Amino acid sequence: MTVRDDFLAANLAYAEAFHSGELQVRPARSLAILTCMDSRYTAQGVLGVDLGDAHVIRNAGGRVTDDALRSLVLSAALLGTRQCVLIHHSDCGLLGRSNEELRARVAEVSGVEPAIDFLPFDDLEQSVRDDLQALRTCPLFPPDYETLGFTYDVRTGRLAPVER
Repeated sequence: MTVRDDFLAANLAYAEAFHSGELQVRPARSLAILTCMDSRYTAQGVLGVDLGDAHVIRNAGGRVTDDALRSLVLSAALLGTRQCVLIHHSDCGLLGRSNEELRARVAEVSGVEPAIDFLPFDDLEQSVRDDLQALRTCPLFPPDYETLGFTYDVRTGRLAPVER
């Protein structure tokens, strides 16, 4: 069997047990979550939210990028979210690295020198504070939009709130 066949077989089993077709497009908890793409956790599992409860945006580091903002702003304006939970985690691939190091690695595997700011960071809690500030100062969210920030420990499974 190929990987494609594996995916199709897994999807068939999923579809046979699927009972979520009636979920609404608006998140039931008016919640958006921005977190890292790390494969060691799911935002829903960490926060105890169910399918249909929240929009989940994942990117490298869970950083507030232009594209993450695009998704969050549309989530708020079109689909009624009024709160964003931001989660960065321990042992992140961006933690303790530099743009130069990351650019060199990308160039090594692709043969192309990237001009991307990969948004690496040295302080986990400060990265959450910085991204919370970016969300809080974005004028495109409704006045009642709230933000919460956490760090997640990939070794213990625990969240820790990050205060402003």
